[in-house]
This record gives sequence, C-alpha cells and structure tokens, in this order.
Amino acid sequence: MAREVLSILVDNHAGVLTRVASMFSRRGFNIDSLTVSATNDPKISRITAVVQADKDALEQIIKQTARLEETKEIFPLCQENSLLRELLLVKVEAPEEKRSAIREVAQIYKAKIIDLSVTSMVMELTGEPEKIDAFLRVLSPYRILEMCRTGITALERGVREA
Repeated sequence: MAREVLSILVDNHAGVLTRVASMFSRRGFNIDSLTVSATNDPKISRITAVVQADKDALEQIIKQTARLEETKEIFPLCQENSLLRELLLVKVEAPEEKRSAIREVAQIYKAKIIDLSVTSMVMELTGEPEKIDAFLRVLSPYRILEMCRTGITALERGVREA
C-alpha cells in the first residue's frame, strides 16, 4: 500500500463533500488527509484526498468517485509532477531561556513566529508534508502545547492533458 494523492473536481454546492467522503467510508477506505476549496471557477471545488491504497484499490476509488453525479474529474497526482503543500500551526512552551533556541529552529525551517506570550510561542510553517514532519521532529525536545495541520493540498505542474 502506498500513499496516494487524489485530485477531485466536483460541483461547488452543499452536500458534495459529504457524498464523496461517505462513498470512501462505505467502501472501507480511510482518508488520511482531506482539503477542499473553490477553484478559479466558482461553480467547481477541488477536493484533495490522501489515501493508503494499492493499485487495485486506487482504481476502485477512482471509478466509484467518478460515478458520483457531482464529480467532474478525478485523477491521481504523481508526486514527481505535482506541488504538495501543507500548513502547520504549532504552539510550543517557550520560557525565556529556551526562546532563542526555538527561534533558531524556526529560522532554519523558515517558520514564521506569529505569536509570542510570556510562556509560549506560536509558529506557522508551510511546506511539503515531509518538511512539516521534520520540523516537528526537531521541535520534539520542546513541549508542544497544541498543533493543527491542514492536510495536503496539491496541484499538478504545467498544463493537464485532457
């Protein structure tokens, strides 16, 4: 089983996300990450779903999702030919004696410090999922108080061939 990133273009109206997510659930597919947003066409939304699937399961997911009335197009994104990004917000305990070390880690990873209080620091980092994972590993010696990840959003490079 491999991590597969699917791009699903759907009608932009109420209930579509529920229908797509329910279809995955009914068929026993777990969604590892899910992001949704409107596209440059306000009538169309892009769903980016990350699943663990082998070749046969991936084919089944694509065929069944394509059958949904609201689905305009579904295709897997090849990581070598796509741009994958994720947003992380992380709050760490930051007593005065540890702030400079935490700030150095943030600078190395190009994370932005967006809030600082007497006892904590909140950072924002955008990047490939592997970069986010590495940043969190380096931060692990510090006490992470809260964190939130958006999940992967992605686009293919260049122009998609029809």
